[in-house]
Amino acid sequence: MFASLKIAIKNKMNVYINAVEKFLPGEPVNNDEMESYLGKINGTNSKARPIVLRNNGIKTRYYAVDKNQKSTYSNAELTATAVKKLQKNGFTINDIELLACGTTSPDQLLPSHASMVHGELGTGKTEYSSFNGSCNAGMLAMKYAWLSVMSGNTKNAVCTGSEKISTWLTANRYNIEADKLSKLEKNPMLAFSKEFLRWMLSDGATAALLQNKPNASGRSLKIEWIEITSFAGELETCMYAGAEKSNGKLTPWKDLSDKYINENSLMVLQQDTRLLGSNIVKKGAEFLVELTQKHKFTTESIQWFLPHLSSMYFKDKIYEEMKANGIYIAEDKWFLNLPYVGNVGSASAYLMLEELFNSEKLKKGEKILVMVPESARFSYTYMMLTVV
Repeated sequence: MFASLKIAIKNKMNVYINAVEKFLPGEPVNNDEMESYLGKINGTNSKARPIVLRNNGIKTRYYAVDKNQKSTYSNAELTATAVKKLQKNGFTINDIELLACGTTSPDQLLPSHASMVHGELGTGKTEYSSFNGSCNAGMLAMKYAWLSVMSGNTKNAVCTGSEKISTWLTANRYNIEADKLSKLEKNPMLAFSKEFLRWMLSDGATAALLQNKPNASGRSLKIEWIEITSFAGELETCMYAGAEKSNGKLTPWKDLSDKYINENSLMVLQQDTRLLGSNIVKKGAEFLVELTQKHKFTTESIQWFLPHLSSMYFKDKIYEEMKANGIYIAEDKWFLNLPYVGNVGSASAYLMLEELFNSEKLKKGEKILVMVPESARFSYTYMMLTVV
């Protein structure tokens, strides 16, 4: 592939998103039903839930678990289902030349997520690549797929973003620590950093088909560029799982005893909300300013802005921070679906693209700017698309 990339510097091929699909499991779950699916920690109603929900603005979401906290789909099954929906206009899953999959929540440590998705698809041999991380994992898969097609390494590529996060959020993951706190006659409430994400995240899968030619009929999205950067060199970890954080450093689960891990709920997702509020908006605007200069575009030229928001709480803050940096994107250009599909991590940007792409709202020539912030160690993706 790398030899092909050198050639592509002179002979860059256009790449088009020709299909985007999603699979959201089960029926939408409203705010009052959440604990019916995730369970109550030590049988007690959560005091954090109404606080988090009041700020995040999410009204419904989807879970791949039932009310007994039993899985209804694996992550690989969710993803394969979304990929199969790409079969249209003569394209079948047997035509896939590259499968690139991103997720926060693979079903196991090994084999990789993309390998398991390929197994679920049951197709012949194909190139694959897995990207692990948080919200940007799906965009890392998108960029790899774009580079592969752009370089001529493949004529098509399927990329995915998916999450099966609910089984990380069920009450049994927290009960041992809550019981320990109760026996020690301490406040049995878990730290807010541990419970915060229980009420923020949900399940689902998305898939996009990239090809070196646009659709013969109907719309396509030409990928102009995808830019990804990380601020991990200057900022400490903000969201994590499978580790203990102390003095800004992480101790991995592999260096801790099973007893200690269980008693301190270290395998659950945790969020340092102090770091989140101080940096996530500021750094995203800082990166966007750099990109307007690098790619010589103005935000006035954009017709659609698709920002991945973990919470509606950040909408006004992003708007004001961009304005403070000389960037203005009118609110009527913002396209959001967080309130009714939920925060699905690495799938969230795809979910906005899927809904907009499959609507009748797009017109040829329009520009779409996608923004994906990731709080894990502060990384950002921006992607520019043109409707063709």
